[in-house]
Amino acid sequence: MSSYDCIIVGAGPAGASAAYHLSKNGHQVLLLEKASLPRYKPCGGGVSPQIADWFDFDFEPVISQKVTRARYTWKLGDVVETDLSLPIWMVRRNEFDHYIVQQAQRKGAVLQDDTKATGIAFEENCWKVTTSRNETLTGKYLIAADGARGPMAKWLGFNKRKTSVAGAIEIEPKVAVENSHVVHFEFGLLKNGYVWNFPKADGYSIGSGAFCTNQRKGGDLVQPMVDYAASFGVDGDRTQKHGHPVCLWDGDQTLHTQNALLAGEAACVVDPFTAEGIRPSIFTGIKAAEAVDLALAGDSDALANYSRIIADELGSEMRLASRLAKAFYTAPKLGYRTIIKQPSATRAMVKIFTGELKYADMVQKALRRLSGGLLAR
Repeated sequence: MSSYDCIIVGAGPAGASAAYHLSKNGHQVLLLEKASLPRYKPCGGGVSPQIADWFDFDFEPVISQKVTRARYTWKLGDVVETDLSLPIWMVRRNEFDHYIVQQAQRKGAVLQDDTKATGIAFEENCWKVTTSRNETLTGKYLIAADGARGPMAKWLGFNKRKTSVAGAIEIEPKVAVENSHVVHFEFGLLKNGYVWNFPKADGYSIGSGAFCTNQRKGGDLVQPMVDYAASFGVDGDRTQKHGHPVCLWDGDQTLHTQNALLAGEAACVVDPFTAEGIRPSIFTGIKAAEAVDLALAGDSDALANYSRIIADELGSEMRLASRLAKAFYTAPKLGYRTIIKQPSATRAMVKIFTGELKYADMVQKALRRLSGGLLAR
């Protein structure tokens, strides 16, 4: 029976980041992943360059493109284009996620991919994880980072997580890219969400998602995406589509239990306004690693402190993002005119995306613009 200091289930950004930092600190880590790596992951792939500050290796090998301008439309018209205050990374998730895993392996983490966790039990002060390979693995601590669909949270007893489950669908055509430094957003084709085109070096990531918690009901995600893809010369009807749920933040919650933590989308930390998930997932993975490191050193409060840290660092921001999303999607055309079309708003959102600003620095101003526009009607 193999035994580890920590077993991490899920090799996405959260799990891979946790594995890297724990292994770097000398712990015996097993990273368990149900898919064979590298694996495809539907995702726009926009990444904040802030994450470079959280690691001591270079991400340049897996940055497909760096975008420096944003182009917005309302029902394919009313165009506004503006410079970003900082470049944003565009990545392919199969490459990006696997790259972090490889860095963790270089620090000593053991990867076992193409292996599902089939059950867990806490026995003799350790977690016993059974797998699809008919083996039992033992870890002093457990990090559940198996995403929105993963079973780990339920198995750990988190049956009533605070989350709003949104939906997204995406295509990734490999085509010649024009204006590869421009990221595109369309706000008028889809209720309670937006459509996007994130350029890569070898094609596009075009998708649509309904993210607002106001009144997200049965909206068609496919046709808006197909219509938007056509504006870039892409036949969305004939391109393979990938749908996936998104676990948006919907309130602070307990993320720890007996010798175990939730991280990444399993912890429901996706931004409810922008639907950004990569940076907050990596953040939770790093903080989960810090908590387990302290717990292994004898700190009995380390796991409980992890829940508090995530609430303090992410929860306050997510609460404001949720307020902004509800206000914006109540009157999206007004929101487009009074917020999106203002260059200062783009600069502020980029700084929020990269961690240089907080929602608290701009939400009140945005809400005043929206309320002023409503009163002027």
